[in-house]
Amino acid sequence: MPELFTSDTIGVFLEKTTEKYPGHEFIVFPDLGIRWSFADFNERVDRLARGLLYVGIVPGNHVGIWANNIPDWLTFFFASAKIGAILVPLNTFFKRHEAEYVIADSDMKALALVDHFHGSNYREIMLDLVPEMQKATPGQLKSGRFPELRTLIHLGMKNFPGMFNTEELLQFGGNVSRQEYRKIVETVSCHDVVNIQYTSGTTGFPKGVMLTHHNILNNGYSIGECQRLTEKDRLCLPVPLFHCFGITLGVMAALTHATTLVLLENFDPVGILALVQKEQCTALYGVPAMFIAELNHPKLSRFDLSSLRTGIMAGSPCPHETMRQVMEKMYMKEVTIAYGLTEASPVITQTDVHDPIEKRVETIGKKLPHLEVKIVDPASGEALGPGKTGEICCRGYSVMKGYYKKPEATAQIIDADGWLHTGDLGEVDEEGYYKITGRLKDMIIRSGENVYPREIEEYLFTIEGVQAAQVVGVPDQKRGEIVVAFVIPKAGQSLTETSLRGTMRNNIAGYKIPKHFFFVEEFPMTPSGKVQKYKLREMAMKLLGIDGGDFTSSF
Repeated sequence: MPELFTSDTIGVFLEKTTEKYPGHEFIVFPDLGIRWSFADFNERVDRLARGLLYVGIVPGNHVGIWANNIPDWLTFFFASAKIGAILVPLNTFFKRHEAEYVIADSDMKALALVDHFHGSNYREIMLDLVPEMQKATPGQLKSGRFPELRTLIHLGMKNFPGMFNTEELLQFGGNVSRQEYRKIVETVSCHDVVNIQYTSGTTGFPKGVMLTHHNILNNGYSIGECQRLTEKDRLCLPVPLFHCFGITLGVMAALTHATTLVLLENFDPVGILALVQKEQCTALYGVPAMFIAELNHPKLSRFDLSSLRTGIMAGSPCPHETMRQVMEKMYMKEVTIAYGLTEASPVITQTDVHDPIEKRVETIGKKLPHLEVKIVDPASGEALGPGKTGEICCRGYSVMKGYYKKPEATAQIIDADGWLHTGDLGEVDEEGYYKITGRLKDMIIRSGENVYPREIEEYLFTIEGVQAAQVVGVPDQKRGEIVVAFVIPKAGQSLTETSLRGTMRNNIAGYKIPKHFFFVEEFPMTPSGKVQKYKLREMAMKLLGIDGGDFTSSF
């Protein structure tokens, strides 16, 4: 088997690409008037990286970022990567409880954030969690709740008590010599962790998936190869950068192919259609819900999308009919499907632009190069042949380094032989194309976001009047899956959907709040006393009149 694409770090790879394509556009935000060439962007990254060093961020430190797709999200990612720091993205839907958990669990040294997004005021949340910031000297924070947290950064030009801002850090970069900076850049290894992605994984509460430069850079290359990306392509990327869909499938695929990234800060179907037309984009990404919103928009026909060729639909189960409409109405004849999980950096299998249409619509493609994939009997662990249903397992360069501070949880998903157990049920045909047929795990994937039922159940248990709760996912044409809760009220208590939803709204992310609540007296149980979630799922589908439908699953 030939060598992997690169053994460079992300920072070094950016520098090499800049040397080859200095004036080529890399990052474009048309609505903001930003057009950064590789040389422009690399210079800004260097300034910020030196600024981070100046305020005390050193190799191995964890740097959080809590923001939507603003231009300097990527500057912070690459700047951290260059100096060996580790970026920890926070989901933009997080509320106070979730942010508190990730900041504490990740041992974050610094956190960069925007003021607010999605109706949440991030700065007010931080003031509540870290009241000490009001009187702290920037960079010298001492938090009772987060002992590792020292530095808060406002992603913008405003000045707030206890915080640096982006412009200050860019200016501080001049205080660190280039020689000192280069020494640090050269100490970073491609096998160092560059990104910790918090995901619910297969069990329990969110865990930090440790991904290396080597993991995501090489995975991004293979992803781009399946789409035949080149420096002539222009990729419209509307998915969140905090998610592996954005950073690996999008940014790493673009970087490794010198492809121009065309972005906007917030998803808007008309905005996306306008960007594709204006910037003559050749590729477009999205979860099924995004493509459905674009296809169903009444102004779709007004836009010239004929420049589109390829892209990726992934993040949740992909309806076959949606795939066909994307090919026909949006000119994306070479659109691909990708499957994987965050713990695999994330893509394991992907369709190719030259695959027959039925394979690109009905399967999740073939395994990527340099990876081993097998189907095993969940009970015996025995490898199964074509046409047999079992658990999908993966081994190779893209498998995560592990869960941060959770060796036991890591050992539960990666066996002694290095096989990553996905928890997904599938099968492979004689030609090597894979299909997803079900899921061993209970995790729900709603519009590309992982939702783990136990987390929601645990929160429901804290609400007065709730005796017990079980959460399941059911199929949904728009979002892939939706969250449904079955609740047993305490005797004499009166609960309503409205009251439960209202209580949850200010405490957990909106995408985790159940779409429907069903009040029951008991749950279906096994003889040994375990709740039969598959029966709850069937009950919910029957009550809602939902047919399982025809879906192609993806990560």
